[in-house]
Amino acid sequence: MNTSKLRIIVGGLVGQYPLGGVAWDYFHYVLGLHELGHDVYYHEDTWVWPYDPIHHRPVDKPDYTVEFLKNFFARYAPKLADNWHYVLLHEKHFGMSQAAFDEVAKTADIFLNVSGACMVPETLSPKCLKVFMDTDPGYNQIMLHEKFAWSKNVQRWCDMVAGHDRHLTYAENIYGKDCIIPRMDFDWRPTRCVVTLPQWAKVKNTPPPAKAPFTTVLSWDWFAGHLIYQGIEYHTKVTEYEKFHDLPKRVDIPLALAVGGDKTPKRKIRGDGWTLLDAFFQTLTPETYQTLMQESAGEWSVAKNVYVATHSGWFSCRTACYLAGGRPAVVQETGWSRFIPSGAGLFAFSTMEETIAALQQIVADPLKHRAAAYEIARNYLAPDKVLPPMIESIYSGPHKTPGGPA
Repeated sequence: MNTSKLRIIVGGLVGQYPLGGVAWDYFHYVLGLHELGHDVYYHEDTWVWPYDPIHHRPVDKPDYTVEFLKNFFARYAPKLADNWHYVLLHEKHFGMSQAAFDEVAKTADIFLNVSGACMVPETLSPKCLKVFMDTDPGYNQIMLHEKFAWSKNVQRWCDMVAGHDRHLTYAENIYGKDCIIPRMDFDWRPTRCVVTLPQWAKVKNTPPPAKAPFTTVLSWDWFAGHLIYQGIEYHTKVTEYEKFHDLPKRVDIPLALAVGGDKTPKRKIRGDGWTLLDAFFQTLTPETYQTLMQESAGEWSVAKNVYVATHSGWFSCRTACYLAGGRPAVVQETGWSRFIPSGAGLFAFSTMEETIAALQQIVADPLKHRAAAYEIARNYLAPDKVLPPMIESIYSGPHKTPGGPA
């Protein structure tokens, strides 16, 4: 099959959570596939009430969501302004009409269900490949394996995942000998996040302010229940953060966290020397999210414990944005450094000593590391580097690994 120009529907949950970081996570696929010449559409049908970030709660009217989606495409992808389709509770249609979207679905080649966020459109062509993209590795596979009762509608979710034709994963190390993620009978095909570069050019071309801090965005939350596999419990970012909580007291380098979550121990975090940023404002829109990075010297961040402890090889969509904006990053090792180089512009750390050394290297020669950061984005995360191999993987035969799936 000629894969030079495909009709691709990208599924996501930007309308469900209309926030800046969420928008970039999912829309980079829409923008990147369009950049490569494909006929791309964004579709969202999650059967969930949309969250209104202004009122901090789910709402029954999608006015904020619809305006958010419309504004994103008008600003960042005007050629795709008519190529989005949001469905409220599987009933009300916004952007494209139901009839217009159904015509697209009937001739689609790929339905790329990022995070498995959407219900599969009922009008897809029988020839359309339905692709589940696992962006939360370790958590998803353990849930598929254990089917915890504390997860609402877990069997329905497992059936939905199994109902796809292909299964991609951000666990780029899933076939590594040290990766303990259960593969089961799924033919997992590794991929990584993508970032478009033109939309981050302003950030890249704007030097950070004097004494700009290293920043990141962190959710202070926990899983809804105990995520246990083979007698070991896995956790969110909170447990990894605790290992490095007093980093600001060990370096003379500005460090700031944009932390979200009602249970955030703000006094403790400030007491450890961190500057606390207003996470609500920093992540409210695609523009404020970019401003956070523009006003940063770079990123420092831990990863979810489940990504780290399973040696998944997961790499952050957020970090990709920092790099595309020419902002170096010091981020926790999950096994990703086997696939994306660490040591200039981007540093993997597992210990306090490693993270201190990396921050000091960047501060000693910021221009070198800003340039190196962008080159990593250009050479390892840009659409022409990530998406053609992804599409080739989608159309290839069974993934061959020694011993087959575990």
